[in-house]
Amino acid sequence: MVEKVLDVSVIMPALNEEKNILLAIKNALNAFEECGISGEIIVINDGSKDRTRGIVEDFLQSDKRVRILNHSKPQGIGASFWDGVDNAYGASIVLLPGDNENDPWEIFRYFRLLEQVDIVIPFVFNKEVRSIFRNILSFVYRFIINSTFLVNFNYTNGTVLYRRSMLKELDFRSTGFFFQTDILVRTVKKGYLFAEVPYRLGLRKDGISKAVSFPSLFKVAKGYLRLLRDFYFTKSLKANEVFSADSSTAARKQKTCT
Repeated sequence: MVEKVLDVSVIMPALNEEKNILLAIKNALNAFEECGISGEIIVINDGSKDRTRGIVEDFLQSDKRVRILNHSKPQGIGASFWDGVDNAYGASIVLLPGDNENDPWEIFRYFRLLEQVDIVIPFVFNKEVRSIFRNILSFVYRFIINSTFLVNFNYTNGTVLYRRSMLKELDFRSTGFFFQTDILVRTVKKGYLFAEVPYRLGLRKDGISKAVSFPSLFKVAKGYLRLLRDFYFTKSLKANEVFSADSSTAARKQKTCT
């Protein structure tokens, strides 16, 4: 069976998002059309106990660009992301949570940057929409990551656009809340080209964010220690001479060598 390749696959994790999931899906589909992108949405129903699954299954009957993968119990956002990657048809991947907090137009307007780089990293410029505590936590987190791994990211937990082939070649997959930071540090240290772009964040209208909780912070700490070990002790995070064949980094390297 020949795999059909789309421009982008949206991975949309959802845990008890019955009030937000339908609008999140519709917004992403509208953004596909307005930005001239061929895409699909893979909803990862991460063990929801509400009507999230039923709402999505009813909707996908009318739009084949939407699929759903169901977890019998919550596995976390990182595990949901990788489950989506393994089932995606898109040449690129982006995570848009089912809480509808993130505006898909904000990231898709940068989609054509993937002709020049392999990762597009958004950073939030309207920080006032978040609490002072959340902004302080984000500042401290960013300082620790940048200082530890000798990088200079403005933000690592947003709606990052990745080239799928680059993700598939990674030999380690973090499955907790640290997964985006882990991917970015590993791929940038390998030498993959990236661009950082400004991004406007919306406000969550219903429900409570699961990003700042004791279990999620514990998983972040665990992921950080694993990356620390790989960076300083196993030396597995180093510049790479071989990049995925369809990557912009490989194309750029080939041009400079000829």
